[in-house]
Amino acid sequence: MNELKDKVIVISGGTKGVGRTMAEECAIRGAKVVIGGRDEAAAKKSLRLIRSYGSEGIFVHTELSRVEDCRALLDCAYEQYGKVDGLFNYAGITPISPLDTCDADTFDAVMNVNFRAAFFCCQQAIKYMRMNGGGSIVLTGSAHAWGGQKDRAAYACSKGVLRTLMEHIAHNYAEENIRCNYLTLGWTPTEGEVALRKSQGETEKELRERAAGILPMHRMCERTDYVEAIAYLLSDASSMMTGSTFRITAGEYI
Repeated sequence: MNELKDKVIVISGGTKGVGRTMAEECAIRGAKVVIGGRDEAAAKKSLRLIRSYGSEGIFVHTELSRVEDCRALLDCAYEQYGKVDGLFNYAGITPISPLDTCDADTFDAVMNVNFRAAFFCCQQAIKYMRMNGGGSIVLTGSAHAWGGQKDRAAYACSKGVLRTLMEHIAHNYAEENIRCNYLTLGWTPTEGEVALRKSQGETEKELRERAAGILPMHRMCERTDYVEAIAYLLSDASSMMTGSTFRITAGEYI
């Protein structure tokens, strides 16, 4: 459980959902963790756990709609620890956005957080990774990237363009030992997903039951289902792996 020992891992969206789970898991595996997000209270709880594991970490308040904050997240990591070994780009939003009714403000919000923020986080990560002889970037994908459900058009497009970004980085930066892979996450009852469904009149229990009837493996993915894959992608064990698409979706292919 020390495959990330002494690595500096930056997590955008590290105060919620899978991002928060991975911040704590990376610390268990020996990494120094830089948590980017907006929920300082949640980050402080994670940092207490991280220190109890004998590791280190910092929180950087990050508004991902601001390019300067995206860059500052990586800058702070380098200033604190002198290198950047890994970036797990988790942050994203998924509002209702059918193609025939999606307004410009919703489209811009989705693309700014889900794609533009990832673009500039990767830009800054590459800057520091090349100083240290390489690194690993993991972009968070979705089964929606292959077309998507009707009410998630903007979200589907944002996740589709992330696949292009992943392939671009993989093709063009491999010679600098900078790797990038795309991890397709499945339907997961994160805080954001549960809140969205509650706003539509569906409880978490009802959501889980409905999802179980849809997904081939008959249950939603939990945050812990992704831990081993993400740790692998960030570790040296996957040092020859770049340009790949991982799927952990309970069999979901929308």
